[in-house]
Amino acid sequence: MKTVKIAHLYPKLLNIYGDGGNILALKRRCEWRDLQVEITEINVGDDIKPHDIYFMGGGQDTQQIEVSKELQKHKQFLTEERDRGAVFLGICGGYQLFGHYYQPHNGDRLEGISLLDAYTVAGNKRFIGNVTVETEFVTPKTLVGFENHSGLTYLQGETKPLGVNIVGNGNNGEDKTEGARFKNVFGTYMHGSFLPKNPQFTDYMLELVLGEELSLLDDSIEINAHNSLINKPY
Repeated sequence: MKTVKIAHLYPKLLNIYGDGGNILALKRRCEWRDLQVEITEINVGDDIKPHDIYFMGGGQDTQQIEVSKELQKHKQFLTEERDRGAVFLGICGGYQLFGHYYQPHNGDRLEGISLLDAYTVAGNKRFIGNVTVETEFVTPKTLVGFENHSGLTYLQGETKPLGVNIVGNGNNGEDKTEGARFKNVFGTYMHGSFLPKNPQFTDYMLELVLGEELSLLDDSIEINAHNSLINKPY
């Protein structure tokens, strides 16, 4: 039986707004199907070995500065992991550092690792509120969450959005897009936690790892929570 290996990148620095719940959702949905799961916390100074899933949460600019510097040591390795098909999920600050860079209002540009063809610049307005997104690659087609960011992210090239914003500001408040995807790399501004509210997306990630459809679970509680947030006022 395959063991799903999950790397939680820099949880001591990037772990706000319930981001740890995303790791818990992956773990539980494996265990409920009797799948073996192994979770490794990767902190500053640690080596990174191959994993099936890499998760990185959000944080303040100060924490992102430290993580940005640390990630540069692993940029080549993580790019190779992306290209071999490993699954990545970045939330907010993690999402920004999956791109080319984040430029704050004041201070030096924070270099990302270019897993996504995207860049982020600081905006003048903070986006705080509920989010509903319509997608084309999971069922149900809605994704829900809560955004809290002032960064404006712009996608380029073959990097595509997770979906179209129905409620909320998403990537930049201009083009009606939210999040990003390229190969098996995903980024989003949706906190709250994202994966427990969107079990279909959680299973999509696991199916990418396993290469097969998963057995069905009783998701009545999760879907009720999901449905209660669809089109919830901003």
